[in-house]
Amino acid sequence: MDLWKRLAALPAVASPPDARYAVLVPIYVDSDGTDRIIFTRRPEHMRTHPGDVVFPGGGREAGEDAIATALREAWEEIRLPPENVVEVLGGLTPVTTRSRTTLIVPVVARIERPDELVPDPAEVHSIIEPPVDHLLDETRWVSRDFHGYDLWFYEFEEGTLWGATAFMVRELLGHLREEQDTRHET
Repeated sequence: MDLWKRLAALPAVASPPDARYAVLVPIYVDSDGTDRIIFTRRPEHMRTHPGDVVFPGGGREAGEDAIATALREAWEEIRLPPENVVEVLGGLTPVTTRSRTTLIVPVVARIERPDELVPDPAEVHSIIEPPVDHLLDETRWVSRDFHGYDLWFYEFEEGTLWGATAFMVRELLGHLREEQDTRHET
């Protein structure tokens, strides 16, 4: 799969003034040629979203836009050097969490994975790097009705992807499938 061509049509990164948070959606090609996405699992001691599988990210600091926040947070949480971000591909729709007051901007980027990622134990329990193809496999996803809405879940050995992060991933996968479907029609 040529992931990069498929993601070329992503919209620009949104930076609404009320978006106080941003996450990095880091995607890379491993040494075997497999496309992978990096997630983290939050420690159980966290005040918010303990144990959740999420993207590296956090709160904006003064003067930052969403991209700067996502890059800084990825460095702080997993020691992903900003210079390893090869290209910001675009953004996904800003989403809220359970609180409905926390607007998060997803920043999708192609990265060169450093030899070592180091989780900050204060914020990251573990790093999860699944193949994109596994996430594209609909048989691995579970949907539950939540007041008339689909609430999606994806199980890793390390934890469960769900909520706002699952929404972001499903949108990303939709971009991949949309491009894939378009290519099959011609």
